[in-house]
Amino acid sequence: MSKVFKTLAVVICANTMCLNYSMAQDGKEPLSGKPPAGTKASVTDFDYQIKYQRAFEAIIWSMPMTAGYGYRRGAVEGAGYKDNDIIYMSGGATPLMETATSNSTTPYIAAFVDLRKSPVILEIPPASAEGSIYGQVTDAWQVTIADIGPSGEDGGKGGKYLFTAPGYDKPIPGGYFHIVSTSNRLFFAFRSIVAPGKTEKDAIAYVKKLRVYDLDQASNPPEQKYIDILKTRIPALPYYDERAFKDIYDVINAEPVREQDKVMMGMLKTLGIEKSKPYNPDEETLKAMRQGAIDAYYYMEHWFDHMPKDKYYWPDRHYASLLMTDENKTFTWVYDDYIDLIPRAVQSFWCTNVPKKLSDDPATQYMMAMADREGNPLQAGKLYKIDIPAKMPVKQFWALTVYDFSNMSFIYSNTNRTTLSSYDLDKMKKNSDGSVTIYVGPKAPGGLESNWIPTVGKRPIPAVRFYGPTQDFNNKTFKLPDCELVN
Repeated sequence: MSKVFKTLAVVICANTMCLNYSMAQDGKEPLSGKPPAGTKASVTDFDYQIKYQRAFEAIIWSMPMTAGYGYRRGAVEGAGYKDNDIIYMSGGATPLMETATSNSTTPYIAAFVDLRKSPVILEIPPASAEGSIYGQVTDAWQVTIADIGPSGEDGGKGGKYLFTAPGYDKPIPGGYFHIVSTSNRLFFAFRSIVAPGKTEKDAIAYVKKLRVYDLDQASNPPEQKYIDILKTRIPALPYYDERAFKDIYDVINAEPVREQDKVMMGMLKTLGIEKSKPYNPDEETLKAMRQGAIDAYYYMEHWFDHMPKDKYYWPDRHYASLLMTDENKTFTWVYDDYIDLIPRAVQSFWCTNVPKKLSDDPATQYMMAMADREGNPLQAGKLYKIDIPAKMPVKQFWALTVYDFSNMSFIYSNTNRTTLSSYDLDKMKKNSDGSVTIYVGPKAPGGLESNWIPTVGKRPIPAVRFYGPTQDFNNKTFKLPDCELVN
């Protein structure tokens, strides 16, 4: 065969193969890369949709931060608070203290500091027959960085704590319990314990031995300012509308960005929230913020209404511990390969200022009544009763406090009664076996006003506190009777 015919044959063969290959691939698509055929987007306004989604997630992500910041904001708005002041209550808290699951049986003391200006010194008096102070110092994420008092660094002997900001590199003077902070701003949350034979008035006097001042004032500390907020309204609850994002903005502009939060910081940019940039969201963004915060609130409320049964303290009762820890019995929810945002959020939804770790023998236990004896959620406008046994498993005292389920704070009423405790037993009517029945509802049963906590039509969530729980409580041989519907 001549070279011409060979060349022609090769060309014809090649063209035929190309044609056959082309015909074989006609009509095929990649196996991935697009949504299923016939589908379409569920939204048309993608700019709004992504803002809404990021707003919703930002509320869940920021719950520990914004719930803790609410105390600082509330103290400033309600009491004109300034950094390093000490606020306290000259009595048990009332509904004017608008915070989640406060108690009204021990006086509160608090202070807020900003380490960007200077390291801060906290002076703690020694525990004695006059009284004692205990509590925590928490960072911007409500993580406890120091315990104070008998369970803290000072071991009840008192002394001076020195708190320094992240990255502080100047020499540290001696004579201090030095705590390296994980954030720039801190929350000091303490309680003054009434010593045996002493009164609440003595406990308040003991508070005024506390001092908070900057390190550069150590040689001549200024006069300490104490602010009694007992009769002052402190609006410290988190916001669940567009205002929540101003709180987020305020906090992130005061704090260093953690590596674990950089993705969220990028998401917040979509909402116009950036460090060192003005905060001025437009109307569409404000609308998305508002709805995202509202939906996040109802999501967390839904979680509590459908709490996993393994969260109940006793399998055959309907109480859950207020302190729902992570798997390590701490309150960070940080694991080797993820951070568990939802349980972190719901814990901050109903509680602030938790300990560093929950021990096997905690100083206090808080049992929240999630449902009645039949397993039904408690309802607004209904009357319930709880039987408190004559022998409660406590070394100190017990207290039953009722909160509004919608915000986990005290309920305003004509009497502002929020709590009945073992200190009130001499005023309550007892049962023949020494137990006492406490009623929770809008109206007291006839002749039992002394045994009643008003709900004023709010949906209640009762909490039974055990101060100094005994081993019968800790090993669960004791079981608290469930709430019962009366009418």
